Amino acid sequence: MSVTVKHSGRLISVFKNLLPSPFTIAILLTIVTLLLAQFVSKPESEPHFEFFIKTVTSWESGLWDSSAGGLYFAFQMMMILVLGHILALTTVVDRLIQLLLKYCNTTASSVVTVAAGSIVLGLINWGLGLIFGAIMARKVGEKFAREKKLLNYGLVGAAAYSTMMVWHGGLSGSATTKSMENGYISEMMEKANITGNFPSSIPFDLTIGSTLNIVIALSCLILIPAFLYFIAKRTKNESVPKFDDEFAHSLKSENEQIEGAERLDYSNILGMGLGIAFLMLGIYRAFQYQGSSTLGFIQLNYINFIFLGLSLLLHKNIRNFLKSLDIAINDVSGILIQFPLYFGILAIMQNSGLIILFSDTITSIANSHTLPFFTFLSAGAVNMFIPSGGGQWAVQGPIVIETAARLGADLPKTILAMAYGDQWTNMLQPFWALPLLGITKLKPQQLLPYSFLVLILGLLIFGIGLLI
Repeated sequence: MSVTVKHSGRLISVFKNLLPSPFTIAILLTIVTLLLAQFVSKPESEPHFEFFIKTVTSWESGLWDSSAGGLYFAFQMMMILVLGHILALTTVVDRLIQLLLKYCNTTASSVVTVAAGSIVLGLINWGLGLIFGAIMARKVGEKFAREKKLLNYGLVGAAAYSTMMVWHGGLSGSATTKSMENGYISEMMEKANITGNFPSSIPFDLTIGSTLNIVIALSCLILIPAFLYFIAKRTKNESVPKFDDEFAHSLKSENEQIEGAERLDYSNILGMGLGIAFLMLGIYRAFQYQGSSTLGFIQLNYINFIFLGLSLLLHKNIRNFLKSLDIAINDVSGILIQFPLYFGILAIMQNSGLIILFSDTITSIANSHTLPFFTFLSAGAVNMFIPSGGGQWAVQGPIVIETAARLGADLPKTILAMAYGDQWTNMLQPFWALPLLGITKLKPQQLLPYSFLVLILGLLIFGIGLLI
């Protein structure tokens, strides 16, 4: 491990020379996927030109995918990013963050605080963990900027991003929570035209609540912050962070004249009343929820709804809310066009058969004992092209279940392995880093060298856990 840290400076230089902007990365991934489809998964009987046109057409359709996993999902993600930022700009939340910032006096203490907080929240819900981590990292950077203190800001960003390497084993994991629904597995296999003797569902205590998953989650919670602390103590590439005044703004009125209906925008009664109404409805929805997962109601729409209510309540009036919105909306400008590109990549993977080829190639050399580990590796490879956990499960899930049944492998463990693989390579896939990069203003070259080291640690944690 010390060798890895010793050469981290050289690793950072390599990443700086190799990594372009996230948008360019998405373009390059699109080209690579098109080439792989053309020369790896094309049926021998189909002419190259016809197959290429078919692949490009599927890509174009995928760009504007209006399903729950397409543009609708992109809008959800942009809403959670903006509303989370707006919430962070409230006085109450800022004070809470300031309490945590008391423990962030060096790079080492900062990465432990940020990583532990984001991982805990990520195990509860991936959206909460990602937004909290991003905002907390930004606040740490601002604190050091104000105090003109040296900080390894890229490492703090990696600490925040580490939540995306634990989320799929948490309460909001796509593969595990969907598998709990009664009849879901049999219905999914039927839609995939796969016949066999499959269970109707996989209960909570065999996946999320299993001893394996609890041990791995605790290992991540302890080892990731400790590993980042270890790196922080041995790296010297620090500087004073620099920011614009986006977070440090004032919401106080500046001798503004308020006339007519404009008074409604400044009404604390209206603003706080709307916030309370939203929150009461959210609480009612939580109590009315009937599902296989105790916290299954915490989905993206629910989080956005609660964030909206809290933002209105804590900003007190609509004027303050809208002023914060003007600031927060800048974070989505750089990522708006990138989401469709990944939906296009997913469409190519599905329609060309690449997803099946990737999965079958790795799992074909497995037996009943090693299948979970090889499933983990295959899921990690697929995640580089399909970063959406739900989207990957929908495509790769039937293959995983069929292979486990055919080899007589432990199905719950194999499902967890797919979940671990999906989250593992998030440390190299810039898709989920986009919201964090938007808030922190970090560049991929600053973040990914350290998240790559976390990926190496993850390989050890997940690999050992799945092979034991």
